[in-house]
Formats: sequence, C-alpha cells, structure tokens
Amino acid sequence: MTEARREFAFQKFSDPKAAVAKLCEIYEVSTRHIRESFEAIVSGKAEARPVRACYPAIRITVSTFSQVDSRLAYGHVPGPGVYATTISRPELFEGYLTEQIGLLMRNHNVEVEVGESDVPIPLHFAFYEGTHVDGEAVSNLTVPLRDLFDVPDLSITDDAIVNGTIEFRPGEVQPLAPFTAPRIDYSLHRLQHYTATAPRHFQNFVIFTNYQFYVDEFAVRSRAIMASGNSEYTAFVEPGNLVTRNGDSEPSEGEALPRLPQMPAYHLARDDHSGITLINIGVGPSNAKTITDHVAVLRPHAWLMLGHCAGLRNSQKLGDYVLAHGYVREDHVLDADLPSWVPIPPLAEVQVALEEAVAEVTGLTGWELKRVMRTGTVATIDNRNWELRDHHEPVQRFSQSRAIALDMESATIAANGFRFRVPYGTLLCVSDKPLHGELKLPGMASAFYRTQVGQHLEIGLRAMERLRAMHSERLHSRKLRSFMETAFQ
Repeated sequence: MTEARREFAFQKFSDPKAAVAKLCEIYEVSTRHIRESFEAIVSGKAEARPVRACYPAIRITVSTFSQVDSRLAYGHVPGPGVYATTISRPELFEGYLTEQIGLLMRNHNVEVEVGESDVPIPLHFAFYEGTHVDGEAVSNLTVPLRDLFDVPDLSITDDAIVNGTIEFRPGEVQPLAPFTAPRIDYSLHRLQHYTATAPRHFQNFVIFTNYQFYVDEFAVRSRAIMASGNSEYTAFVEPGNLVTRNGDSEPSEGEALPRLPQMPAYHLARDDHSGITLINIGVGPSNAKTITDHVAVLRPHAWLMLGHCAGLRNSQKLGDYVLAHGYVREDHVLDADLPSWVPIPPLAEVQVALEEAVAEVTGLTGWELKRVMRTGTVATIDNRNWELRDHHEPVQRFSQSRAIALDMESATIAANGFRFRVPYGTLLCVSDKPLHGELKLPGMASAFYRTQVGQHLEIGLRAMERLRAMHSERLHSRKLRSFMETAFQ
C-alpha cells in the first residue's frame, strides 16, 4: 500500500471548538478523497493504483503532575507524558469532543494538537451510514480491492484500552480516549446494521428491553407527544430512519422497512441528544453484550435494563418490581473481558432515580413501597430452559447468593456498563414464578402485559428524566474508573 498523503501537520489549539472544527475538516477531506478515488477507479475514470488517507488525531503533552478536582472522574491525565487518540466522525461527537478537550485545557493549562495520524481509514468506513461499497462494481476490478484501499484491520480494532489489558513501554504515547477511531467506526456500522437507525439519532439515555410490548407502548406515547406539538422532545425516530417531528402526526423523512432488524431502536430525541433511546434487544446475554459493545462508543450518559424476570421468592407476586443492587453472573459472554469475580456495584444516583420513579408512578412510599418492589440480587443465566434441569443445583446457588429474580440480560448489561464506564441500572418486573408453579403461559402473559407494561415503561422514562437533570460529572461515577484511566470519559 502506498504512503498516505500528509496534508495536515499537527497544529496547536487553545480553543476547544476550533480544535474540533479542524478535526472535522481533516476527516471530511480524508474520507472524501477515499470515496472519490474509489468511485473513479471502479468507473474506469482513474488508474487502479493504491489510495490511502488517515484518521485525524488529538495529541496532548503534559510535562508536570497537576492538581485537579478529585471529585471529577475524568478530564485529566495521570502524569507527565504524551497522550493521543485517533478520531472518527467528529461531527457526530462534536459536543462530546468539545467538552473533553475543554476539560484537558482547563485542568492542565495546555494547548492540544490536532493533525493527521498515521492510522489509515479503511475503505468501508469512509462511507457513511446509508451508503455502501457496491459489490458488483468491486467484482469488476482487475486488481484485488485490498491492494488498492485499506480494509478493516481487526488487530487494531479491539477493547484493550477499556479492558485495561493494553501494555506500553516507558516513553510511549499513552491513550487519550477509551476507543480508537477504527473501533468506533466498527461499532457505528454495526449499530446501523442491528438497529436500522443511523448513529446520529441515538440519544444519551438508553433503555434496553427484552419484549416488543415495551416498544409498542413507547411508540404510541412518542407519536402522541409529537402530535401534541408541545414538547421538549423534537423528533421521534423509528427503524428505517423514519422521523416524525414535533407537531407532526406522520413521518416526514425516512423509509418504512419491510421487516424489522434484529434489535430495532426507537429514539425520542432532543436537539442536544439528551433524549431517550429504547432498544428491543430480544432474549439472551449474547444480544445484550452485542448491542452494549456498540452503543458504548457513543458515550451515553446512562443505560437501564427494563424487562421481565422470574421471581424466585414465594412472597413475590406477578407484576412486582425488582431493583437490582447486585448480580450473579452466569451469562458467560463476558468471561474473557471482565472475569466473573469482578463485583458490579450499584450506582447510588441510578438506584435513587429508579426508586423515586417507582414511588412517583405507583403513589407508594416508604414501608408501603415494599409491597410492590424489592431491592436485591438478580441472577443472569445463559440457559433459557434452566427449569428443565435438576432444580437442586440452581436453587442452591440462588439461595446462597440471596437472588430474588432470574433473567438472561441484566447482569450482562450492568457488567458491560461497568466495563465501558457507562452508568447502569436494572428494574425488572416479575412475569412468572417457575419455582412456585406459576409458569409464563400465553393467557396469563397477555393479561400481565396489558396491566403492567405501561406502568413499568413510565417508571423507566421518569427515572431517565431524573438522571438527565443531574450534571454529567455527578452521573459518571468514580466507581467506574480504574487505576490508570484515559482522560476522555
């Protein structure tokens, strides 16, 4: 592969907005060069020769240890050295980047440098969502595609930084952000694939659910909010990027899909991205890990699991709520990234927001609230038909762990929140009690869903609104930070 053009040498900035504007310029010039070159080569208008352009990067040099506000969990580097990160889609992350760069400048009293890195942009990632590399055009090339353009390199597209497994020798450049540009690009494209909505529509407060009933209720409420024309929310976005704007009763852009994607996403949007995204992740820890792996690169302010669970205590009733304060992790999908012996602590801000929302919606407080909600341990397993096994073994583990509920997603979502430094919480609703003869059967399920889904969703939405009212510094808990952390949260 040919050497990349070097159009943008590193330049110092003391204004965060100017630094982000330069990142946007470099990224647009570089990706446009790749797209235009590809189109010219496959159309026969240009000679088939290697083409390369690289991601923009941010770099900061700190020469002294700095005294910073210890209440803040991010926005500073641990000591002297050079720190850098590659950047993708800076226009999508404009607010986030401006905030993070501004914190570095304020906390260390230094300028940041912005320029062109030496990390190539893969051809596939130079095309935004909604566009693609034409397979027929590629098949007509007489030279292999990877001899002309860079393709995704999985050796530099991993989670070594956030997992804390990356190793550096003294004097090497340290990471400034938890994700590299190729890792972000990979997830942005996966989000489009799995949810059928563009990454630009995702909001900073995300609710995951495991039942379509919640999606149906969310869609009905969101459409009513848009039709009212009197809301702080500005748009409702559905799969296919169907956008219904505030004051409208029908979508004004996008295209309805003939079938839903694997994990459809719905976005009740605000202009500053502080709205609410709801994703139906389906059943199982694999889906839960997959979607949170990708949503994490958007750096959401919080995510919650709202779903159904099996109640494990005889005193529980169908429709009771379970507020998780601990997890038994038998999902196994994260064993290689976050060992099961790592504790996943409850986050006070999220726990309080959820409990207050339950009290507000149900009208119950104090001792009376305990009639409909228990706080306790949730066990997450990867075997949906655990009931078919000899009960002695799982029941003993549930008893020893003091588990009060069982599901297949909550611990995975919480653990990945811990791993990716995204505040997390879980509020489940008891839909069956298999240990006590109350199995989830079609007739029972329908009646249960009709009476409980609306209330449960309302609790989740109000909890998110409470979290939104907090300053982001308070929400991003120091509990989620390890010994050596990146400056970007």
